[in-house]
Amino acid sequence: MQEGQAEFCPEGYYQYWYSAEKKGYSGTAVFTKREPLSVRYGIGVAEHDHEGRAITLEYEDFYLLCVYTPNAQRELARLSYRMEWEDALRAYMLSLDQKKPVIYCGDLNVAHEEIDLKNPKTNHHSAGFSDEERAKFSELLAAGFTDTFRALYPQKVEYSWWSYMMKAREKNVGWRIDYFVVSDRLFPRVKDSFILGEVMGSDHCPVGLEIEL
Repeated sequence: MQEGQAEFCPEGYYQYWYSAEKKGYSGTAVFTKREPLSVRYGIGVAEHDHEGRAITLEYEDFYLLCVYTPNAQRELARLSYRMEWEDALRAYMLSLDQKKPVIYCGDLNVAHEEIDLKNPKTNHHSAGFSDEERAKFSELLAAGFTDTFRALYPQKVEYSWWSYMMKAREKNVGWRIDYFVVSDRLFPRVKDSFILGEVMGSDHCPVGLEIEL
């Protein structure tokens, strides 16, 4: 939605909205009790900055990057664009990381490993579990970032998204596609990374990070 379409004004929070130019499409928002030093909308690449997909809040010791990653869509119709986005975002994150460590969070639209979705074999070439998307996430981690949940819980099976079809949530046929990723040097400060699967409200559930900064 566009800012102003919802009456949501929690007391004591600063609000930052980045809506897509196309109404009813994608977008991101951040609500924070700590006022940032600066706020940046988009990743500085014109072709990627029309869909409201990234907000960066700068704080004294870190950047908070909130992202809604483009979906590769049915039959991977938008996979080539998704690959361009991943390369541009990684370059942007590395540029931030040269200045301060990064906390990167949001719906990243990828289940990285087979443990991250209920039916990996039947979804092998589906959007969110294609070899190409998974490889890009691996490339990001190799560049100096940590998937906090999986690093803390290598064998834990929990999901953050379920289709509205076929009673998927009731049967827990889900995917883990929502993440908190941090610069490697921040990971020692992470106390917990968790998924609140019992919280209803949409086809996703909240995920959280506890970190000492």
